[in-house]
Amino acid sequence: MEPQSLPPSEAAAWVVDRQADAPSPEAGPHTDVVVRVEAELVACMAERRLVDLDVAPGGVAPADALTAFVLRGGSRLRARCVWWGWLAGGGPDAGEASRSPVGLAVALELLQASALVHDDVMDGSRTRRGGPALHVLFSTAHRRAGWCGDAAAYGTAQAVLAGDLALMWAEDVFRSVPLDVQVRRRADRTWRSMLAEMVAGQHLDLRLQAEGSECPEAALRTAELKTALYSVARPLELGAVAAGAADDVTRILHEYGRRIGLAFQLRDDLLGVYGDPTKTGKPSGDDIRSGKRTYLTAVALRLARKAASPEAENRIRTTLGDPLASGTALRAFRELLVQLGAVQAVEARISALADEAVALLGDEALAPESALPLERLARRVAKGTVT
Repeated sequence: MEPQSLPPSEAAAWVVDRQADAPSPEAGPHTDVVVRVEAELVACMAERRLVDLDVAPGGVAPADALTAFVLRGGSRLRARCVWWGWLAGGGPDAGEASRSPVGLAVALELLQASALVHDDVMDGSRTRRGGPALHVLFSTAHRRAGWCGDAAAYGTAQAVLAGDLALMWAEDVFRSVPLDVQVRRRADRTWRSMLAEMVAGQHLDLRLQAEGSECPEAALRTAELKTALYSVARPLELGAVAAGAADDVTRILHEYGRRIGLAFQLRDDLLGVYGDPTKTGKPSGDDIRSGKRTYLTAVALRLARKAASPEAENRIRTTLGDPLASGTALRAFRELLVQLGAVQAVEARISALADEAVALLGDEALAPESALPLERLARRVAKGTVT
């Protein structure tokens, strides 16, 4: 049975089974880092859930739900970036030392879980990773049990607790990774900067929606803070720092990651409007109905004004943020963005960012072999068009 189908109270048993079946973190020097991270995640979360059970018997529903949520999927992009940064910084791909980037990757996956759970609450998203968002999971459990009070408020409160718990676990894991004193200081600075950028990006995202912002530059800055730095640039930097890399290496990786992370978010914005729900794990059109202020929609409005088309501007504004927008309205919205040239403009921006990022990899400070997975990542992000 898949974890997303389990109620919170039954997730722990699934975790124990998953732990028994998990591959060893020392399965071999060339084992895919995601396999190692998955194994460490299972062990880490089972251990912490047992500690929580000892502290508060019968009160671990947030831990159970969080465990199932973390282990039911995700791209593990941040985990891969930590590993690639580690290798680029001269870290070994096997042995005891290689446990450090795996531990950092686990911390980042838990941090990502915290961000996603809270983000779903703020955006009112119903699904995540092919299953219900945690606030939906808890509110559904409340209604089915016939409990007192407001089910939606209960779901929100429990999801906030689960997100807070993920953040606590992330901090705990990060602090437990063995690093020497000088490396720890550098890693701490990177970690703190990343946390501050995440909060700033989420703040800007909420504010732009509240303001009804139509500024492409503001949307790009939000994407940079909320996604680019935290998803690619800082994980790469963190891995390199853990390996003791020189400053010029971490600088290159940071600048590469900033560009690819931004391209990644622009690609995600396109998928939020045009993506296949079976592949993205969330309904296509949610970003439109929620009124998400992205670079894509800001560019579309700018192009509509440039074309002197008040009708197009009005159609964008009336559909964007309409929670009751019909399937017909969503299809018309998608077609309009293509007709205006907004989709093509975003695709061009993605390609340019990827090209800039790849050019940075030619710096002699980076070993050619360590740049190969980063070049492949850039090409994958840039590949494909949305019509």
